[in-house]
Amino acid sequence: MIIGTIKDGIVIDHIPAGRGMELYRYLNLDRLECEVALIKNAASGKRGKKDIIKLNEVIDLNLDVLGYIDPHITVNIIKNGERVQKMHPALPEEVRDVIKCKNPRCITTVEQELPQVFRLTDRETQTYRCIYCEAKAK
Repeated sequence: MIIGTIKDGIVIDHIPAGRGMELYRYLNLDRLECEVALIKNAASGKRGKKDIIKLNEVIDLNLDVLGYIDPHITVNIIKNGERVQKMHPALPEEVRDVIKCKNPRCITTVEQELPQVFRLTDRETQTYRCIYCEAKAK
């Protein structure tokens, strides 16, 4: 399969296999007018398989979402056909409106306009907890 080269844009690489569509939704890429390519199950030397997203435009990305999905994701900024910047998003301290609290007694189930906010409570195990009820995110 051949996906064209990017003159100016972004390549999100090393997405865990099968999670590319989830990232596509979290980043609201369906709202963009530019070309977007989602490559699923591409061969990877380190992981066996990976997903890749290519955007034919440079936009502001929510790096917290990328870091939450997997801190090993690589974001490459392309200008004039050359990579000018390579970033590895870190595990964020707080994630908003990405995870939904599963606790039926949480205030967010009744007050649905409240933001879904989770804080990192254990970096080693990558554990996030709801700021309202302390429920652990799955």
